[in-house]
Amino acid sequence: MTIEEEIKQIEEEIKNTKYNKKTQHHIGRLKAKLARLQNELEKRRISGTGRGKQSYAVRKSGNATVALVGFPSVGKSTLLNKITDAQSKVGAYDFTTLSIVPGMLEYRGAKIQILDMPGIVEGAARGRGRGREVLSVARGADLVALVCDVFNYNIDALISELYQGGVRLNTKPPNVVITKTERGGIEVHPMVQLTHMDEILIKDVVREMGIINADVIIREDITPDRLIDAISGNRVYVPCIVILNKVDLIDAAHVHGIVQEITSKGFETVPVSSEREINLELLKEKIYSKLEFVRIYMKPQGGEPDLKEPLILRKGATIGDVCDAIHRDFRNRFRFACVWGKSARHPGQRVGLTHLLEDEDIVTLILRKE
Repeated sequence: MTIEEEIKQIEEEIKNTKYNKKTQHHIGRLKAKLARLQNELEKRRISGTGRGKQSYAVRKSGNATVALVGFPSVGKSTLLNKITDAQSKVGAYDFTTLSIVPGMLEYRGAKIQILDMPGIVEGAARGRGRGREVLSVARGADLVALVCDVFNYNIDALISELYQGGVRLNTKPPNVVITKTERGGIEVHPMVQLTHMDEILIKDVVREMGIINADVIIREDITPDRLIDAISGNRVYVPCIVILNKVDLIDAAHVHGIVQEITSKGFETVPVSSEREINLELLKEKIYSKLEFVRIYMKPQGGEPDLKEPLILRKGATIGDVCDAIHRDFRNRFRFACVWGKSARHPGQRVGLTHLLEDEDIVTLILRKE
């Protein structure tokens, strides 16, 4: 039996097995075995056919990258053309976009790269319609924007393809630490009460994933799927919004109902019309806020801060990140920094490389002379 046949067999068994307390252990092990086989198949595919295989080469630029992921003919190209400087080909038929088309959105001092990608079809995660290449680009994005329209807003299909491609939307990585050991078997150390898995199932899932000896520290009420993600180590966790396009073609009450339905699934939704340019400024603001930028104003020693052109970083940025963004040698030459703003205990606080910055902080770097 080939790996593909074994995967299909396990998928059918999971699909046909009713989930309850008696079967949850069995299903958990099946999911772990399925994930291991899928990881093995992907490794074989990359090593066996990676060279010479067509792929989308996209050079990242700007302060962040947003991937437009959606079905064919939902208006992604028109949207890209309206909010950026790009000229993506537009047509009233499926698959007008056959490659990745980048555009640059400049908003509130930030340069945001927007990527218009070929439409996703069912089976994309398994390679249909060059789906693997499209999903690989989405994996590298800082924000995924699911684009649908008022006539086709089944985002569950898009989420499923991204999920199968290892992309986890609007969720954080599992709070699990797995340390492989030389002997002693698998030791589980739960730091919280577990309601979805017992220790026996946790050990079985870890073993099924190919780990024989390990210390497993669990700091959340873990599920089998989340534990498998933690062990696999090849998942990406990306924030996501939904763009509902073509809202000019139906009445406002219908639009409101669709937005509520999508929002109830946990996704912030922006209703727009790219053709009529409705809510495009609202969309730009939503993209900007979702990317959680931090604007840092640089102040030369003894001089005035530059309040016109901020240094754009992401939430969680430190003084070390400021050094890296300005010059690759600044971190090595760093002595200390002075900070004014929300992150400073007092104006001009003297701080080190690990100091966490806030939006609109003013920073002066003091460096050693070359």
